[in-house]
Parts: sequence; structure tokens; C-alpha cells
Amino acid sequence: QVQLGESGGGLVQAGGSLRLSCAASGRTFSSYAMGWFRQAPGKEREFVASISRIGASTTYADSVKGRFTISRDNAKNTLYLQMNSLKPEGTAAYYCAATTYAPYGTRLSQYDYWGQGTQVTVSS
Repeated sequence: QVQLGESGGGLVQAGGSLRLSCAASGRTFSSYAMGWFRQAPGKEREFVASISRIGASTTYADSVKGRFTISRDNAKNTLYLQMNSLKPEGTAAYYCAATTYAPYGTRLSQYDYWGQGTQVTVSS
């Protein structure tokens, strides 16, 4: 089992940047592929990005491709999401999640463990 905790959210103007972090504890972090999801008010939770266990492979939602970068530091048990050129439609609670699915997952049902989320608000 792994416990996850996100940080780094906040209020940013459109066009700005934020870096989210997800700290993991418990079972070996490198045993899991990891993902970021987001949920805007009144909408379903959606996939943002995912990364394989050692970080060799990544994938992104089309809506964030070229602007967001997912990465991980297995020595620090931490997952990151660098978000650049943020847009108002990016306002949402952002969640990190862990999966034993390989090489990574893009669907909510593939993920076993979730953090509590961190709020990102992008003002226009």
C-alpha cells in the first residue's frame, strides 16, 4: 500500500506556471506507475498525464500536451507536474494516483491509490 499527498497548488494568472508535487510513503514508490488527474467543479475527474515506474515513458492528455511535464524522482519518493502556460479551463483540483498497471494507466479505474488533491485556480 502507498499513501499519497499533493502540494503546490494555488492561484495563478493565465499564462503562468505552477509545479505540483506528490509525496509518497509506504510501499516502494518505484513499484508504481503514477498519474495526475484533475476535476473541475461539476465535471468528472479526467486524465492529465502518467509516467512509468522508472520514468522512461510518459503520456499526456491532448489538452495539456506541450504545456505540462510529468516527472518523478524515485530516490525522493516524489512525483511532479510542471504546468506552464496555464489556462482558466485548467482550474480544478489536481490529484496524483498510483497504479500497478504497466507501463502506465490513462483511466481512473486503473488506479488503486489516490491523494487528497490540491486546488489550482487560474484567473483570466
